[in-house]
Amino acid sequence: MIDYSIFPKKIKALFFDMDGVLYDSMPKHAFTWVESFKAAGIDFPAYDAYMNEGATGNYTIQKVFRQLGREASEEDINRIYDHKSELMNKAPLAPIMPGMQQVVANTLAAGIKVIIVTGSKQPSLISRLNDDFNIGREDIVSGFDVKKGKPDPEPYLRALGKAACLADEAIVVENAPLGIISARAAGLLTVAVNTGILKPEVLSEAGASLVLDSTSQLAELWPNIIKS
Repeated sequence: MIDYSIFPKKIKALFFDMDGVLYDSMPKHAFTWVESFKAAGIDFPAYDAYMNEGATGNYTIQKVFRQLGREASEEDINRIYDHKSELMNKAPLAPIMPGMQQVVANTLAAGIKVIIVTGSKQPSLISRLNDDFNIGREDIVSGFDVKKGKPDPEPYLRALGKAACLADEAIVVENAPLGIISARAAGLLTVAVNTGILKPEVLSEAGASLVLDSTSQLAELWPNIIKS
């Protein structure tokens, strides 16, 4: 049973993560991270890619190097991320997550501002948002726009600025722990959709107020959420 009283009575903005929320792109991201680290002689399990989803590439690479007891140089970061980007560009286009076009369309039709908040710098996905969701570049906070990516609150604080609203007037939809931590640090109520391989408790422990099994379930509940 969903307790709709947790949601703001007057919602002015919705902030959506991109990978794993709007697009089923996380399997590609996991594969390309695994392969690009492998090329650098580093073992990086696919599960770790899901755990670090939402962070900037620099953050993820530096985090992995520090776990190995050393700092990543600028050359290390560029080499690994360029390899990842090359693999991503060769991969087939990621499909849209079930129900999400309708979720975004219903949100916009209700007069609610939509901002996409992603750590990605992948042009292949960012450039699709206008055609697939009617979201222009001015309503996107990407890895190009922040100094500190998720789990820092900066991406969602920037989204609040773009939406010109208060934290208690907005909702976040995320699928990854770092994104949830970022949103909660910005004071935002967060709904998680578990579209990957993570255990549901990982998302609730990160601070999600509601954890759903899929974007299809989100789409089913969405009219009640935005009318709460």
